[in-house]
Amino acid sequence: MKNIAPKITRQRLLIEGFYSIDVNKEVIENYFKKVTSSLNLRMYGTPIIFSPGGEGKEENQGYDAFVPLIDSGISLYVWSKSKFLSLIIYTCKSFDENKAVDVTKDFFKIKDIVSEGF
Repeated sequence: MKNIAPKITRQRLLIEGFYSIDVNKEVIENYFKKVTSSLNLRMYGTPIIFSPGGEGKEENQGYDAFVPLIDSGISLYVWSKSKFLSLIIYTCKSFDENKAVDVTKDFFKIKDIVSEGF
């Protein structure tokens, strides 16, 4: 992707994988605390976590979550039935992508994880 704003610092990382733990709102809150502390990112609000509770397709049920950071935010999407997650970390400061992947993999007990910075 062409960098059309080279004077604006920003880093984006997409992480996806099939997790093997039980995920609920409390688990998501704990993940946000863990990943932000590990990457030295600061939350300035509480996580917003939605679960549509039967709205839409059954195979898409799960959670949509976001936590605001001083330096941007983290969005997490969870498919409960498939035990799949997709996560985007978007910051206006640099962070260690390998550490973000490792923390996510360990926390959610993901065997096969993929990631890509952009």
